[in-house]
Amino acid sequence: MTEARLSVGGELQRAREERGLALNEVAQQLKFAPRQLEALEEDRFDLLPGGTFARGMVRNYARLLKLDPEPLLNAIADRFEAPDANNLAARYSQPVPFTDHGRRSTFVYLGLSLGVLAFGAGIAYQWYHERNTAPVLAAAPLPRAAEAPRAEPPPPNPEPAAIEKPEPKSIEVAEHAQAAKVVSVPKPLAPGVHRLVIQCEEEAWIEVKDANERMLVSSLNPAGAERVVRARGPLTLVIGNAEHVRVTHNDRPVALQPHTRTGIARFTLP
Repeated sequence: MTEARLSVGGELQRAREERGLALNEVAQQLKFAPRQLEALEEDRFDLLPGGTFARGMVRNYARLLKLDPEPLLNAIADRFEAPDANNLAARYSQPVPFTDHGRRSTFVYLGLSLGVLAFGAGIAYQWYHERNTAPVLAAAPLPRAAEAPRAEPPPPNPEPAAIEKPEPKSIEVAEHAQAAKVVSVPKPLAPGVHRLVIQCEEEAWIEVKDANERMLVSSLNPAGAERVVRARGPLTLVIGNAEHVRVTHNDRPVALQPHTRTGIARFTLP
């Protein structure tokens, strides 16, 4: 007789009800939509974005309920096919079931990103233009031997001034070369502005707020995604599936483990 399949959703629902937790309370703690948790408890994995996302939900849900996630993950291992290029393309072309607030935050982030890219492109063009024009100006005063007129033989005792004439030109070239080096130095960030780089090794939820509590990032990011944020601090972050996320703050790595509880990191960068 075939052994009955373990109901992963049923186990999670039973453990949640034994602890007296409401579905909305769990959704708020794990940063998932309530309808996603309902689909998980009903074993409707076809309503979730994909296998990696579903496994992350099961892992974080089990840890929140003080359950061992490995038996539950093994029970759903055969429910998902190995993704190929076509499946991945179809998957990420579907809309992610976010709340309206999440969609608005995503649009705000896209607008800020486009503005930052345009500003960076302007600085890069100016730097490139100055770098390529400076050497041309420096070389302009040098005489060309091919165009110099044929000179008469020098007199027996030439004047010292005629021999020392090339020296000012050499000094001028050195000054122009030094000016070119100064122009090529990149400008630092403005005072008080932070540069934050977030890299996702697996799917992860990311929220970033600035000093005025404005939401700069609020989205589920696929594996391999990278988010770059430039804003005035302090910056408040919430990161789901934190063990598979890398954060760099002003070119320095940030350790997420001290701030992580049940797979979610919450902390503030001053």
